Amino acid sequence: MNTPSLRLREVSRHFGEVEVLREITLEIKHGEFVAVVGPSGCGKTTLLNLLSGYDRPSSGQAERRGNVRMVYQADGLFPWKTVEENIALGLRHLRDTDERQRQISSMVRLIDLEGFERHYPYQLSGGMRQRVELARALAGDSDILLMDEPFSSLDYLTRLRMREELARFLRELPRTTVLVTHDIEEAAQLADRVVVLSGRPAEIRRELAVSVPRPRALTHPEVVRATHIILTELGIEHDIDGNGAA
Repeated sequence: MNTPSLRLREVSRHFGEVEVLREITLEIKHGEFVAVVGPSGCGKTTLLNLLSGYDRPSSGQAERRGNVRMVYQADGLFPWKTVEENIALGLRHLRDTDERQRQISSMVRLIDLEGFERHYPYQLSGGMRQRVELARALAGDSDILLMDEPFSSLDYLTRLRMREELARFLRELPRTTVLVTHDIEEAAQLADRVVVLSGRPAEIRRELAVSVPRPRALTHPEVVRATHIILTELGIEHDIDGNGAA
């Protein structure tokens, strides 16, 4: 199905005198995975908030078709609730108690945390907490998953594992997904399309398709190529080459 799940039409966003986004036009198709990258402070999170409906454009139109769930940089788990109780929050629409428990058990198996159902967040590692956060976001009837730097607080090896987990989750439970990230390799490794924003006021500098299927190795030629193109677009690769570094 090619009907866009998310669409921005000439969207601009100002906060007082500060112009953050300028005439952004973007369509994200049903089931597509799009990553958004750009300089720090350019307005990536603002763009995500407009896509979610949590914020409204100063001008232009923002449209969405489907239910939205968000995953943030700092996990939003309730510390006084167990793993299964946190996941259950994503299934509040289910009135049938047995069906809700069946889906909770299914999600626990999906994130490979069987035996941890009654653990509290403080008893889990950072990667385990983030898997619970993803399970809660993927549970139920949501169609659109919006992610704001979900793995940035994790160590490098855990981030790599979480990328593999996310690719696996989305194979099991497909969603239209938008990922905001500072990690260029992460964008190239996960996304079907990478949107590169300019500095503030942000405009779209480039949209880059990555056509190979997931999961992708960091060393895959297409991932390496996409990473190089994005870094060059952001002016980083040129600076490195210009300084004579490898």
